[in-house]
Amino acid sequence: MREETATPAAPHRVAVLVLDDVLPLDLGIPAQVFIAVPGDPYELTLCGRTAGSVPTAAGFAVTVTAGLEAVRDADTVVVPGYAPHLRELPADVLAALAGAHARGRRLVSICTGAFALAAAGILDGREATTHWKYADELAARHPRVSVDPRVLYVDEGQVLTSAGVAAGIDLCLHLVRRDLGARTANQVARSLVSAPHRDGGQAQYIRRPLAPDTYGVTLAPTRAWALARLHEPLTVPRLAAHAHMAPRTFARRFVAETGTTPLRWLLAARLDRARELLESTGLAVDHIADRCGLGSPSNLRLHFRRTLGTTPTAYRAAFTPTANPDEDHRPAGRPAGPERPGAGGPKTPCAPARRSTAGTRSAPE
Repeated sequence: MREETATPAAPHRVAVLVLDDVLPLDLGIPAQVFIAVPGDPYELTLCGRTAGSVPTAAGFAVTVTAGLEAVRDADTVVVPGYAPHLRELPADVLAALAGAHARGRRLVSICTGAFALAAAGILDGREATTHWKYADELAARHPRVSVDPRVLYVDEGQVLTSAGVAAGIDLCLHLVRRDLGARTANQVARSLVSAPHRDGGQAQYIRRPLAPDTYGVTLAPTRAWALARLHEPLTVPRLAAHAHMAPRTFARRFVAETGTTPLRWLLAARLDRARELLESTGLAVDHIADRCGLGSPSNLRLHFRRTLGTTPTAYRAAFTPTANPDEDHRPAGRPAGPERPGAGGPKTPCAPARRSTAGTRSAPE
């Protein structure tokens, strides 16, 4: 009897739209992240209005291999930042982006690339972000867009936007996590010598006066200490004691340094740990809840539902490796946006993290 073999999944097609005077770092981010994923589940194409040479904002040129037809054929379209960001874009570029959105493709912007998505009407009625320096301009120029300058990125399901430069790494790693699971995203992050999650939002990067006694103070050692003890009861007074601070002072410093509260940060860290355990072990849900410090299985399920829009069981079913450890885990050809439930694409049981600072929506404390 002839043994049947499974047909490998087609690579997920990613088109990076390189506009004139593209910001080189923004351009390099998606290329570097997606080619670092094991098993080559992504097929990357650099495209412009036409194939050929495209000038960058740094004065050198890059060569793209395709024109706007690549936007039409892609499953995910990434628009890196460009300068000047307030210029009018060609009508054919805006039409290509709007057409991709209408066909249910995933649209992603890095930094000022959000201005292109907004000009195409894709961000109307949605939450979005961009570099904090340009957030007011985006809001003024496109009043139908709800601009949040505080976060590192916003995931609206089919449309995702990020803040400047390094936040593009955060967003691309989030896409890998959404498509292929936390373990793969963490593996990519390690290969890039990058944090799988960064704490907080853009607030930590906005220049502001510091009180004299805050110079040289960082809570990073306390956060690292907490990550090694997620299974233990961790309260603000206990964290403050480790940092040798009064609880109120600690809480205020924590928000100033990370852009989020200690309890929100702890919840995000515990959920990320739970996701890794669901992917990499056969532990029962009650044991995972205990190891992550979330207490009971019902509490774990509650936070999974509120924050990720799924259940631990559904998450494990979507991201558990197959029996063959050498088999590739590829995102399918087309992402299932919120308007197309059940469509083919990355198996993503997680709901959009609408106002995200570290890959998950902030839940109430």
